[in-house]
Amino acid sequence: MTASQTQGISIQGISILLVDDHPVVRQGYRRVLEHQGDFHVVAEADNAADAYRAFKAQAPDVVVMDISMPGASGLEAVRNIRSRSSATRILVFSMHSEAAQVKAAFNAGANGYVTKGSAPTELIRAIRAIVRGEQAISDDIARVLAMESLSPSHSLLDQLGEREIEILRQLAAGATTEQIAANLNLSMKTVQNYHYLIKTKTGMRTDAQLVRLAVECGLASL
Repeated sequence: MTASQTQGISIQGISILLVDDHPVVRQGYRRVLEHQGDFHVVAEADNAADAYRAFKAQAPDVVVMDISMPGASGLEAVRNIRSRSSATRILVFSMHSEAAQVKAAFNAGANGYVTKGSAPTELIRAIRAIVRGEQAISDDIARVLAMESLSPSHSLLDQLGEREIEILRQLAAGATTEQIAANLNLSMKTVQNYHYLIKTKTGMRTDAQLVRLAVECGLASL
């Protein structure tokens, strides 16, 4: 974001797209954000496809994006938004704090990552930081990444790219190849190829083993 863009935001206020599949969560954080006075939630969405449509319609300065949603995850929305705009700031706001998830979010194009367990002030601070062109992470994510750098866990997810992580998440949630292809705008053959690569890279031989891996790594729950 250029100096002139940052200056424009500071004068006109910061427009925000809020994405989360829980209406009560969106309502609560909308109040927190708009209490700032210069933050304006211009649109909301509860899934990745609607998030991208709202982004194209509203062109917000900042997107606050949950990861875990029905269908395509927030990572897919982050990737799509970033491919369309390099200036928009994207803050992932998630219950997940696993290092692999955080890395996948930044690889997809996020500018920051804050967990939902953080105080509301952390969310506000992170939004202001990414608007200034900085990266931002909540304190608990900083600790997770610090521990990871000091003593790498060598998670099997480290072998996967962010698109493969997204497909694994959807497989573990019970989505069919056809559903994943539709969610991610891919051909069924491409999804099948990714499925094979995920098994090859992780050493998993069955889908049941993949589901267990996803649960152990925080990508899914039983």
